Amino acid sequence: MLRAGIVGLPNVGKSTLFNAITRTRNAEAANYPFCTIDPNVGTVVVPDARLEPLRRIAKTSVVIPAAIEFVDIAGLVKGASAGEGLGNKFLAHVREVDAIVQVVRCFDDPDVHHVSGTVDPVRDIEVINTELILADMEAVTKRRERVAKGIKGGDKAAAAEDAVLAKIEAGLNTGKPALAIDLTPDERLLAKQFFLLTDKPTIFACNVKESELVDADSNPYVKNVREYVQAHLSCDAVVISAQIESDLVDLSPEEADAFLRELGVDESGIGALIRATYRLLGLQTYFTAGEKEVRAWTIRVGDTAPKAAGVIHSDFERGFIKAETLAYDDLIECGSIAAARDRGVYRIEGREYVVADGDVMLFKFNV
Repeated sequence: MLRAGIVGLPNVGKSTLFNAITRTRNAEAANYPFCTIDPNVGTVVVPDARLEPLRRIAKTSVVIPAAIEFVDIAGLVKGASAGEGLGNKFLAHVREVDAIVQVVRCFDDPDVHHVSGTVDPVRDIEVINTELILADMEAVTKRRERVAKGIKGGDKAAAAEDAVLAKIEAGLNTGKPALAIDLTPDERLLAKQFFLLTDKPTIFACNVKESELVDADSNPYVKNVREYVQAHLSCDAVVISAQIESDLVDLSPEEADAFLRELGVDESGIGALIRATYRLLGLQTYFTAGEKEVRAWTIRVGDTAPKAAGVIHSDFERGFIKAETLAYDDLIECGSIAAARDRGVYRIEGREYVVADGDVMLFKFNV
């Protein structure tokens, strides 16, 4: 299962957000730096409004949603790349995740300590990115030293690798994360082998106060973050209120909905953040639907039908024959699989079919 790491400066709401996303109290959330040392890991359900209509059509009581893992990583401070604070641990844990959710504090509260003394989310982003860039610069330098021997020996692969490393090094030296450096598709593919920290897909979570969520778009901190990350990092930002979701953990779904309605919002932003992270990881969903259960299966964007079948069981991929396929929207419009067949929108797809998000599928196989 792919993992997204929650990172940020100390006391920006990382552990509160982790508890909210995982609906637990597993991560200690306290008003002092480094209350998280060892990373907490939690499996998170991906909210999907398509499951309930599918459940009604399939006439089942069992629904199994898609899931991803989130990791709550220790707070980073300036100098982490040189081992300050929990720098070495932090960087090692970031290296192990597949994507990054960077939490930035977008609220003023004199009772909540900020490690820099003042609230400035753009400065906070630059602190973290600078440390990640410095760590990557060291990694690139070491790797170029290793491939230098191969280049001297006439190794073409080593020369190609060094050319990409040189491009990345030049970009890092200007303060650009690896993800924002202009590379060709082939160069980008080669760069993935370097496992650079700043090459990980990243999304920013603007953490606002409960009272500010309904008008978050007018929050100057949120505006600054959105403008900065789009212009300099080619990343997206979503608004969340970790404290609201933390308050909802112990409520029933009905009580939680009522609480949010009183605040004038549909959700605190956590659902949107989870879905955005799911997409950030390059994932999408297809469904199986029957009397036994309705289930969301996670695959990578671009996966073919046999690959999708293999997520259920390796035998399905090995002995793949065909995939009976129906688009979610077509099924909802028709109201049943039988009606979809009558309308001619129920399709038979072969080995080369690239699965679309929301496909409802039934696989035929033989081993």
